[in-house]
Amino acid sequence: MKVVLASCDRLPSGDGDEEALVAALERDGVEVVWQPWGGPVSADLVVLRTTWDYPDRLDEFLTWCAGVRGLANPLPVVRWNTDKSYMVDLADRGVAVVPTTVVLPGEDVVFPAGEFVVKPAVGAGSRGAGRFTDHAEASAHLEALGVKALVQPYQSSVDENGETALVFFAGEYSHSFHKGPMLAQGLAEAESGLYVEERLGSIEPSRRQVELGDQVLDVAADLLSLRRSDFLYARVDVVEGPGGEPMLLELELTEPSLGFKHTGEEAASRFSKVIQAAASRG
Repeated sequence: MKVVLASCDRLPSGDGDEEALVAALERDGVEVVWQPWGGPVSADLVVLRTTWDYPDRLDEFLTWCAGVRGLANPLPVVRWNTDKSYMVDLADRGVAVVPTTVVLPGEDVVFPAGEFVVKPAVGAGSRGAGRFTDHAEASAHLEALGVKALVQPYQSSVDENGETALVFFAGEYSHSFHKGPMLAQGLAEAESGLYVEERLGSIEPSRRQVELGDQVLDVAADLLSLRRSDFLYARVDVVEGPGGEPMLLELELTEPSLGFKHTGEEAASRFSKVIQAAASRG
């Protein structure tokens, strides 16, 4: 059995988070190969991992994905999830999301009161995301982006409590990890050029957070006419709303970090089994 972990030219062997996964797959007798996306690929399963340069080449990326046999997550998921406008789709189905306004280039926008976030609708690693109070600065940032963008009120709870990342494999909850606040006032700095450095750690989620994660996956599967188990992997990023209620910040179904560095070998072993089952089904 051969599994390809898809990366990009600037991170050809990933960012180090998948070391435990590679070790688990190899212990299970799976041939594991890292390969930057873009060229021909042949494997029983191709798992999108650190393909983090695609926002600047989205059409090319989606064309490549369309030609890959055994892509995980599958092409319809990738097409929908690479544009963060999916937040509106989920909100329309009753999911508690951070309020989200989609803004097209040149379109007038009414900014939320207080602090708010502006980020490109197609983006990875928080590149291009900014936290503002000044409307003129935010408008200038939108103009500089020149692409479809999202505007969201900043959730002040993040400064103290950060985010909880809930990870699911084949639709079943696996583990969580904690993400510290990343956005200071102004633009986030992507030191690596591909992603903003995150402060990660272990965390035990609340029951309400996991329930929200379950609802998010149920609704996303229904929107895409899929089963939850068709999501080989999913990361549901949750923050606290003004009243302490869990709210969806992002649903990551394309190339999320899965936090193996902070969860031990058990999570990697679980994902290895899920990958093998998917590869066996072809």
